[in-house]
Amino acid sequence: MKKSYILVLLALLPLWTMGKGILIKNVVIFDGKSPETITGNIWIAENKIQKISAEPINAGEDVEVIDGHGKFLMPGLIDAHWHAYLAANTMVDLLTAHASYTQLRAGQEAGKTLLRGFTTIRDAGGPVFGLKRAIDEGVITGPRIYPSGAIISETGGHGDFRMVYDLPQPFDCCGLTHTEKIGAALIADGVDAVTVAARNNLRLGASQIKLMAGGGVSSLYDQLEDVQYFEDELHAAVMAANDAGTYVMVHVYVPEAIRRAIQAGVKSIEHGQLIDEPTMKLIAEKGVWLSMQPFIGEGNNHYSTPEQQAKHELVVQGTENAYTLAKKYGVKLAWGTDLLFSPSNARNQNLNIEKMTRWFSNYEILKMITHDNAELLALSGRRNPYPGTLGVIEEGALADLIVVDGNALEDIKVLTDPEKNMLLIMKNGKVYKNNL
Repeated sequence: MKKSYILVLLALLPLWTMGKGILIKNVVIFDGKSPETITGNIWIAENKIQKISAEPINAGEDVEVIDGHGKFLMPGLIDAHWHAYLAANTMVDLLTAHASYTQLRAGQEAGKTLLRGFTTIRDAGGPVFGLKRAIDEGVITGPRIYPSGAIISETGGHGDFRMVYDLPQPFDCCGLTHTEKIGAALIADGVDAVTVAARNNLRLGASQIKLMAGGGVSSLYDQLEDVQYFEDELHAAVMAANDAGTYVMVHVYVPEAIRRAIQAGVKSIEHGQLIDEPTMKLIAEKGVWLSMQPFIGEGNNHYSTPEQQAKHELVVQGTENAYTLAKKYGVKLAWGTDLLFSPSNARNQNLNIEKMTRWFSNYEILKMITHDNAELLALSGRRNPYPGTLGVIEEGALADLIVVDGNALEDIKVLTDPEKNMLLIMKNGKVYKNNL
């Protein structure tokens, strides 16, 4: 009898000797993976989730206790295609404003992004290495950033922001233009130049490499249907990334360019709204990720010229078909927003979650914007800037979570008003908002 009593005490000992961290009690827990929830308690210490239990967790006196009042707890949101710098600035700012001004705007927007519930973003191109460091060191607040560094583009491609009077020069040869100097985009033509550009981004801390493999909406010089970069140029970037233990993501819309990128070894197709069925089948067969954005309804980017807006409408029209085909073939889907060059539109980041109900159940959406997106980010391998488990609520995972006023599995619209409905926001075990 005495021995049994001692064993019971030993079993309870970890619960009684915590003495640190945060205990969130009485919450409905969605783990990011399963449609089933549990009502229980969660203990966070040393930036990780230490224990989850449906039973009371007996904490020490030094533990901060937060009563969840039966609210909905879930992993922090992940945007797999965000531009932390470009979303905060207009194209005119990018081309003409002093870099210190545009970086301050990016820092301000990073704080707003976190308060929208996004604890992690994959930056799809732009000068964010300093921003990431400032956030990681606690100088400013913001989400975790998986940086790509400067967008790599061919001459006249989607990342060519040079003025018409800027003469093309070999990469790193004869003086860089403004957008190249600030690390927004690099123009690299040929295998050698692409190799140097990719390796330089890795040198600066990129977790993955981003290239422009096709035309774009906001481009100055190309058409939406353009195929960009030869296969050997794309493969050069893939080889550089592979050697560094990571992968390449490419901006692309049309089938021919997507097929070329896959043939070169690219692992993440960004956008893809003009895809055809054989190419979607190829994506599924090769196990390549398709990182799409629900460009329908309000909350999209708005463009200043009729030509750009017309290209955007083609993308919108193709969105329905692309998602339908992706579901048909069971493609690995990621979710992102790609809002850029309109600081006032960045606030619509969460609206793009609700749009997904056109094709997916609430559970499928929640899993995609947490667990699935985290799986894509993990492709960065040893270049992962945040080793650990993201996108889930489980013991041992990094403590990124939000508490929502409303069950998002039943009504996903609660995520579209973060100021009102997100009652608690935690990243890396630290509370950034608490209205409980």
